[in-house]
Amino acid sequence: MTFPMLGTTVAAGLFAGAAVYVTAVEHPARVECGQVLAIKEFGPSYRRAAVMQGALAVIGLLASVMAWFQGAGVGWLVGGLLLGALVPFTLVVIMPTNRRLLDPGLDSGSGEARELLSRWGRLHAVRTVVGVAVFVAFVGMSMSS
Repeated sequence: MTFPMLGTTVAAGLFAGAAVYVTAVEHPARVECGQVLAIKEFGPSYRRAAVMQGALAVIGLLASVMAWFQGAGVGWLVGGLLLGALVPFTLVVIMPTNRRLLDPGLDSGSGEARELLSRWGRLHAVRTVVGVAVFVAFVGMSMSS
């Protein structure tokens, strides 16, 4: 396994692990604490997670492109492109929900807040499924090479 393949696999694994944690543990716990607290906690959590997961997606993409240039199969490139595509997916599809959840004018006890939290959970689950699928594919390709 080349260094770029290892880097891609590690970045994808860390991305997938963080995404699974947020989808399966953090967001459900946030919501379970009630909407008012969930909205309040969303901001600090989002700021920290956005930097980490964005960086991991970009690192995974760049390392996969390097691996492909060094002769790894096209699967490495496709996986990296899928991982990297989560950045524009987040910016275009999820960001409007994020902005509204972070809006100080949002009534945190409203039905709108409840729907925004639910929508955010569903949208983040897409990132989780893609991240896990890419990581599993990278591990599989690593084992077969």
